[in-house]
Amino acid sequence: MQYHLNRSKITFTKVIQITLFIFFITVPTFAKTKSIHQEKFVRIGGVEQWVTIHGADSTKPIILFLHGGPGSVMSAYDNTIYGAWEKDFVLVSWDQRGAGRTFGKNFPEQHDEEYWINNPLTVDQMAADGIELSEYLIKQLRQPKITLIGTSWGSVLGATMALKKPDLFYAYIGHSQVTNGTETLVHAYHTVYKLAQKANDNESINKLTILGVPPYDDAKNTGQLFRVIKKYERENSVPAPNTWWKLAPAYDNETDARNREDGDDYSFINYVGHKKLGIKAMSATVDFMKNGLTFQLPVLRYSLMLGPTSGNS
Repeated sequence: MQYHLNRSKITFTKVIQITLFIFFITVPTFAKTKSIHQEKFVRIGGVEQWVTIHGADSTKPIILFLHGGPGSVMSAYDNTIYGAWEKDFVLVSWDQRGAGRTFGKNFPEQHDEEYWINNPLTVDQMAADGIELSEYLIKQLRQPKITLIGTSWGSVLGATMALKKPDLFYAYIGHSQVTNGTETLVHAYHTVYKLAQKANDNESINKLTILGVPPYDDAKNTGQLFRVIKKYERENSVPAPNTWWKLAPAYDNETDARNREDGDDYSFINYVGHKKLGIKAMSATVDFMKNGLTFQLPVLRYSLMLGPTSGNS
């Protein structure tokens, strides 16, 4: 059966409710067994990658969360955001290649631009990592499939994984779904420019005028645009609860903080690109309007740019 992306008047909260319903009607019920709480490095794609697995019942359906950024890991915060779900699901967080503890484990303590140039990130490589992790989870937990939830950059990864290996997944949920990396940035530029004009925000207007319409050859320019975008996001949205971003004690230390920060920088420059260093933008390779309109599994998507959509046969 094929599933196409169509408009639907549902909120992201409703998407989650529908997803829970999908689990309950499609996943067979097993006798309750012991809980699972694992936090360790797993060899994926030839490198050690940090994976956490938590659930009150190891036979419950598996959800693999794909963090955004790329580089904005969830493992340090996942219990405060999704901890209540552990009674119904097995929750998996993964510090992706180049992020968080995975970055810290594999990158030399003294790394420079040359190392970044010789160790690029690509969408295909990271999707292959995600598929390998999914296969590992299915084998280790003895379940037929898992469900993917990806947010922002994680939606790029999740959609790519779902397109490549739909047989591994019950469903894919995309939050803040990216459909075209370049067009999304262009749309964001024009949106915040209009907001700045409406607010008579001359500082932001001047900055945006100097930058011009993206894409940019210099990652620093993209970073400056993102700062303006974040400013207007804060002014036009309800912030997440502060409790969401409370670090778990095991991650509240200098080493983990440095790995999160350095990994975020490394992942960001690979996503947006930097011509001077010869680093190609992963975002430029993302175009699901061209090669991701038909999925072989249920897809529930919520895009900040396009609004909610759902998968229908």
